[in-house]
Amino acid sequence: MARARFAVMSLTDAAADRARNLIANAGKPIAGLRVGVDKGGCAGMAYKVEFAETINPLDEVVEDKGVKIFIESKSLMFLLGTVLDFETTKLASTFTFKNPNQISACGCGESVSITPAVMDAADAAHA
Repeated sequence: MARARFAVMSLTDAAADRARNLIANAGKPIAGLRVGVDKGGCAGMAYKVEFAETINPLDEVVEDKGVKIFIESKSLMFLLGTVLDFETTKLASTFTFKNPNQISACGCGESVSITPAVMDAADAAHA
């Protein structure tokens, strides 16, 4: 019996609704959202979300709730198991990352410290 593939990343209903709305109103063809992490900020890394017009050959492609997510290959091990959410407060509306690999964040919330995920042998064999 084949083992189900591990979901690299998933979306909450709020994130999926917002992503579909943004893509539909982008004014140009958009393939999905590209997510990743970049080095920077006081905690060492920062999340990023941007429109993806095309699929890069090394992207990990995840489709959840009708939204395609393209994860940069260099960011993959930092984002395994992450849930992308969309939150609205009195002062801001933004995508947020609920990442089991995140170990800390700076006081301003703009940068984070993340350790790479470790896959067990069974996960690696079925990835």
